[in-house]
Formats: sequence, C-alpha cells, structure tokens
Amino acid sequence: MSAVTPRTDPIEDYVATLSAALHGPARTKARMVAEVREDLADAVSERTRAGLTYRRAADQAVREFGTADELVTSWQRELTIAQARHTARAVALTVPFVIACWYLVRQAGHDPTRELPRTVQFLAVHLAGVSAVAALLAAVALAATGTLARRLPTPERLPLTVAWGGTLASVSMAVATLALAIAAVLGTNWLLPAFAGILAATAHALVAGSARSCRHCARLVLGTPGAGER
Repeated sequence: MSAVTPRTDPIEDYVATLSAALHGPARTKARMVAEVREDLADAVSERTRAGLTYRRAADQAVREFGTADELVTSWQRELTIAQARHTARAVALTVPFVIACWYLVRQAGHDPTRELPRTVQFLAVHLAGVSAVAALLAAVALAATGTLARRLPTPERLPLTVAWGGTLASVSMAVATLALAIAAVLGTNWLLPAFAGILAATAHALVAGSARSCRHCARLVLGTPGAGER
C-alpha cells in the first residue's frame, strides 16, 4: 500500500478544514486543533490495531468525531471569549501609556515660551476620560469572562462591546500620537513627547489589531444560529 500523503489523509483534511474555519487567538486555536488531531490519531490507532487499514480507520474516526461545522459552532464561541479577554488585557496594559501621554501633552501646554494650540490641549484632556472608560470596560470584561463566567453566563454581546471599546481606546492612542508629535515640534523639550509618541503609536497598533480581530470573532458568533445559547 502506498504511503498516505497529507493531501489525501482524511484526518489532515479534517483538521485543515477546522483550522481554516476557526478565528481567534493563535495559541488557543492551535491548542484546540492539536487536541482534535491527537484525539483522531488515537482513534485511528485503536482501529488499526483491530485490523483496519489506515484509510478505513481514518474515515471512521472522522465520521464518528462529527462534522467540522458542528465543532466550529461551539468552538468559535470559546475562541471569541478568548479573543475578548486578549483585547481587554491589551487595553488594560496600554491605558497607562495613554494617561502618561495625556500628562505629557498637558505639561507641554504649560511651556511659557511656546503654547500648544487649544485644539491639541482639548484633545489631550479628553484622552484621560476615554482611557478611564476603556480601562473600566476592560476590567468588567476580564471579570465577566473569568471567575464570574463559572457562575453566570457570559453576555452574548460582551465580546462585541469589548471590541468597540478597544477600537475607541486605539483611536485615543492615535490622537495621543498626533498630539505628542505636535508637542514635540512646538515645545522646547521635544525629546520626551517624541518618545511618548512612539509608545502611543506602538500601543495603538497593538490594541487596534486585537480589537479588529475581536470584532471579526464576535460577528461570527452573533451570525451563528444559537449563538446566544450557553
């Protein structure tokens, strides 16, 4: 019998289909897919020891395991919660940078030799409020999807709310980057605002990417029949 190649291996085909359909944090997704591959490999091993060929054993194992669509329906919810937690952590970790940037812009505005435009100062003031709201939302999301999730069902739209909260936080970081760039140009002490601007830009990229992934995952779940069931 000729060797079975990955292209014609029922298990590899099944795993590839499942992997392509799932979206979420790479490590969590990789763990799920690895568990499926391991379970199927064990099932095939039992059948081949009983005398079946690899092909028949693999076909039976895949058929009894259930369709990929059935797994995607339940596992995508788990991945979406994991992505919401990832986004909430990203917001919680980067909010201090936004607050620090707000403080630096405010301090730059107090330079007696060069006053920053009022618009920049106005935007800087509102960064603190946006950061506080984003931090509160992140804390609630981490609690609701962590310890509380063992006792209470996770709200259906919480991941989407976290996604848009992260988007709002990333926009505030982009504004902070712009404000700090202006502060560096107009202020006499340009080095510190410039450095903070780089940090704000990095934080923006981190949170924006995570929030975008979270929105995508949340929409997949909300568009799935029975998505609100737990």
